[in-house]
Amino acid sequence: MSEELPPSDAADREPADAVDEVRATDADAWATAVAEDLAAEKARRRTQYGQPPGSAAEELRKLVDNVAEKLSGLQSPLLGGIAGPAAQQMVKQVVQQAKAAVEPVIERNPDVFDHLAAAGGELLAAYRSAVQAQEQRWSRRDDTLRDKGEEGPGPERIDLD
Repeated sequence: MSEELPPSDAADREPADAVDEVRATDADAWATAVAEDLAAEKARRRTQYGQPPGSAAEELRKLVDNVAEKLSGLQSPLLGGIAGPAAQQMVKQVVQQAKAAVEPVIERNPDVFDHLAAAGGELLAAYRSAVQAQEQRWSRRDDTLRDKGEEGPGPERIDLD
């Protein structure tokens, strides 16, 4: 019996607590390493590709600001020297009114613009898929005709009278 381990509960608890501590520090080390890798990758992409685009609402705001700036700085040779300053003032006023109308909509509904951008991307993907499928049908039909030794349909004459 002297060779058997003592039935002490304290001895059993210490290794289990130590294992839990090691697991916790391993998890923290893993989380820290992942966070560092992610930060380094973001920094690398930022230097390689520049600042990532913001939300659709932010991009719309930038577009409105850039268009407003271009229109405000536009010199109109059509209106001549006399009407030029008055026309330029009128353009600035119209631009300010347009910005004043757009800004509240962007502020109230920023998620809407993200959804619209996503929907536009999905529509573009669907259109691209449809065009590619049609091109494959056309090229398959042309290949079938060539295999048979026939010419394609050629130009069609349309009577407009």
